[in-house]
Amino acid sequence: MHSQKDCTQLSILSVAYPLFPVTSSSAGGSEQILHALDHGLVQAGHRSIVIAAKGSRVDGELIETLAPPAQITDAIRAEAQRVQRNSIEAVLQTTRVDLVHFHGLDFLAYLPGHKRTPQLATLHLPLTWYSPGLFENPDLFLNCVSKNQAGSKTAAERLTVVTNGIELEKFQVCHRKQQYLLWLGRVCPEKGAHVALRTAHRLKLPLIVAGPIHPFSAHQAYFKEQVEPLLDDQRCYIGPVGTRRRAELLARARSLLVPSLVAETSSLVAMEAIASGTPVVAFRSGALPEVVDHGLTGFIVESEEDMAKAVLKTGLISSATCRATAEKRFTASRMCQDYFRLYDLILSSPSPERLITKRDFGMAIAPHSDL
Repeated sequence: MHSQKDCTQLSILSVAYPLFPVTSSSAGGSEQILHALDHGLVQAGHRSIVIAAKGSRVDGELIETLAPPAQITDAIRAEAQRVQRNSIEAVLQTTRVDLVHFHGLDFLAYLPGHKRTPQLATLHLPLTWYSPGLFENPDLFLNCVSKNQAGSKTAAERLTVVTNGIELEKFQVCHRKQQYLLWLGRVCPEKGAHVALRTAHRLKLPLIVAGPIHPFSAHQAYFKEQVEPLLDDQRCYIGPVGTRRRAELLARARSLLVPSLVAETSSLVAMEAIASGTPVVAFRSGALPEVVDHGLTGFIVESEEDMAKAVLKTGLISSATCRATAEKRFTASRMCQDYFRLYDLILSSPSPERLITKRDFGMAIAPHSDL
């Protein structure tokens, strides 16, 4: 285990999605996980090199690429991928790197030609969102962030699972709860902010919607057409929030609503709410039942009507139980230790197919039929 500085120092090159910066207050789950893993690597005495968009803030060595654009087009995306690939190749030609760890959705577009360095990709999004060629690459080690996500692919025997974690010390329990409901995340159709707003209207309760609207035309149209018409004096949109404000909102909320309309691969915001002693009411989408213990740290519901009913029962959830659960299951330190163990196994494994035969990796998952 790498709980302290080791005599064998690893050199890990982490590659972010090229158009969003990596910071402690990033809204995207992949950026948050990369940030926490970079911190963990440095704390453990390893070398962490991060390739990410201009404006990123990391503990390791940052190689900045393009600045986040005001509008994301196909041409801008293609240019960002070209710069990303060139940056990776430059590092591999001049620096000793033990392993390249990809975190972006589009990483297949900038895989380096350098095959001698092992390559791992953590798949933060639904597997169907990735290129079909993903599972045809014999050189890629692939990791999922939940059992549900890995089990959605019949080739699950090629996948390992390291579940996400959060920096627990950033979140504290507040016993003086207020009456507002909270929705927090990227404002886009699949995250269901409009569903949370309809639920708040149904219950005649205040709701705070917080999070960025990324420069995709579909996201901007969604906000204008489906979110904005539901806002009023009691239900407001406050935009992106920093780490401190995010923690305050989560700690004081009556409950966090997570009405995701796609299969969530994980849910960092649900983990953060639970760490803040705040119950979560979430749809049964993907891995959300793995994160939210029904009746213990919140409620898993099947519909908008059920979501409204569950909000009225959140007073039965213990803040102390929520926090204790987060301390046991959701720490970034646990996640980092699992990744360090996976790195060690990859570096001693001849191929992705052979990795799954190593029974000492406890997070390796069984074939789909055995889940």
